[in-house]
Amino acid sequence: MNKSIKLISMCCTLAVTCAASAKTFEQAYQGISASKLHQHVKTISSDEFEGRLPTSAGEKKVLDCLTREFKTAGWQPGNNGSFLQPVELAEVTALAEMKLTIKGKGKSEQFNYVEDMVLGTSRFSELEQIKDSEIVFVGYGVNAPEYKWNDYEGIDVKGKTVVMLVNDPGFASEIPSLFTGSAMTYYGRWTYKYEEASRQGAAAAIIVHETAPASYGWSVVTNSWTGPQYSLYREDGNKGRVQIEGWLSLASTKAMFAQAGLDFTTYKNKAMQGPISKPLGLTASATVKSTVKKSSSYNFIATLPGSETPDEHVLLTGHWDHIGKNDDLPGDKIYNGAHDNATGIGGIIEIANALSSLDKAPKRSVTVIATTAEEQGLLGSKYYAQHPVYALNKTVGVLNLDSLNILGKTKDLVVNGLGKSEMENYLKVAANKQNRVLVKETNPGAGSYYRSDHFNFAKVGVPALYAGGGGKPVDAETAAYRKATLPKMRKCYHQACDEYNPEWDFSGAIQDLQVTFDVLYQVADSEDWPQWSKSSEFQRKN
Repeated sequence: MNKSIKLISMCCTLAVTCAASAKTFEQAYQGISASKLHQHVKTISSDEFEGRLPTSAGEKKVLDCLTREFKTAGWQPGNNGSFLQPVELAEVTALAEMKLTIKGKGKSEQFNYVEDMVLGTSRFSELEQIKDSEIVFVGYGVNAPEYKWNDYEGIDVKGKTVVMLVNDPGFASEIPSLFTGSAMTYYGRWTYKYEEASRQGAAAAIIVHETAPASYGWSVVTNSWTGPQYSLYREDGNKGRVQIEGWLSLASTKAMFAQAGLDFTTYKNKAMQGPISKPLGLTASATVKSTVKKSSSYNFIATLPGSETPDEHVLLTGHWDHIGKNDDLPGDKIYNGAHDNATGIGGIIEIANALSSLDKAPKRSVTVIATTAEEQGLLGSKYYAQHPVYALNKTVGVLNLDSLNILGKTKDLVVNGLGKSEMENYLKVAANKQNRVLVKETNPGAGSYYRSDHFNFAKVGVPALYAGGGGKPVDAETAAYRKATLPKMRKCYHQACDEYNPEWDFSGAIQDLQVTFDVLYQVADSEDWPQWSKSSEFQRKN
């Protein structure tokens, strides 16, 4: 048996003991295992899986692993007899030989790919070009009627290049009444900004990168927005999108404003005080050449049928994909994605084994959706929300697992977007069993609620819960471990160093998996339908 087969086999044998004998809820709860989670994560994030890029050989390996795992645990194929839901993607890879040329005020400046900027296109096109396109600074690039804010008001940007700040006006101002204060809304996400620029008819849309409001450094931009980029396939070639979209480094942005005779910081401050648009008196030219191909990737869907109302479903989501490998990197070329998101997928396997080991299934069905192309803009969950296998009006709620807590046990439990729905009532019950209290995220400006797969379900009205980890370690020893580990973890986000470490403390992850298992069971074994809170921007649509 070669190494690859051995690893995949290991990923599939762990469920046998879990499903071998019926268990009470408490036995199943206590059976969620750190040692088994370690093995899942070690396997799924190994070099054999090649960084799990959608459509790659690594995709087939992880899907085969999940199929064997869930078959062994007794789960049923979730998509009309198949564990797989095809997701048609367009793969667009921008070639590196590009420049961004800014002209005006009697001079011309060139910005270099990766070093100064990252450009690409979401159109399924081998050539997109802007030439002498007028540049307009549009503040945060937001059109939000409910907040009485429109950076595009009174200006026509058709055919122009819009430059905008990352995040939304409330983040930098920290004024609670401005949007949601320091907590990011969807208007702060890069996905929204490109969508709105496209609706406004712009030719190009460029986001100014700053580490704090983006919540990640420039290296994340260069790692994530170079190489193959995916979008859901559209027959029209996605021509509704701007021709060119991308990012500009902070230093390059300041140089561009200086070229226009303006101070960037001054206009950044104006942008947070109210809607703004300012022609810079400059033009942009760029040519983006790309290779384009249509391909198919897959969501993985498995169902544990309910014992009384199997047509009603509670969903558990998490993404299996990561960002693959880069042969141009010196040394280690594989983005293993151990923390993000092999831990989440390993956690889903553990919860699935716990659920299938119960002496009686809950009343409602529980359905696992391990999504593709989350790293490319939540594409797998977006596709499922647009093409649901199970009717959305029969979908009770969704819980999401992304990167699990590898920092040890905590006294608190972070709820991203705290206060959004009644799903939190069940969460509070589960957290109380562990003597933990619910708290909001420490960095709400990162907009975590809008950055993982549950968000696409929230957009179509399904109450969605995203919780995990905490900031208060249970004891001094855990606090010391956390202090030593956290900087390394943050440094490796979307980097080749996100590799499995046998020294990771999964005790906190097990806490969170037990809580998630508990909430899933509570909702699935209930006849109640949790609702969104009145203050939430989401409401049920069916």
